[in-house]
Amino acid sequence: MKAIVAGIAIAVIVAVGAAYVLDSRFQQTATAAFTTTGARL
Repeated sequence: MKAIVAGIAIAVIVAVGAAYVLDSRFQQTATAAFTTTGARL
């Protein structure tokens, strides 16, 4: 029983950490992601 609870707790911690990292670093608007000298949106 302790192993199941520990596994669930670790899964929740990993999920919250992944959501924070993805929301703060990797998501950009299309204008910010694809703006180069050759393309304008």
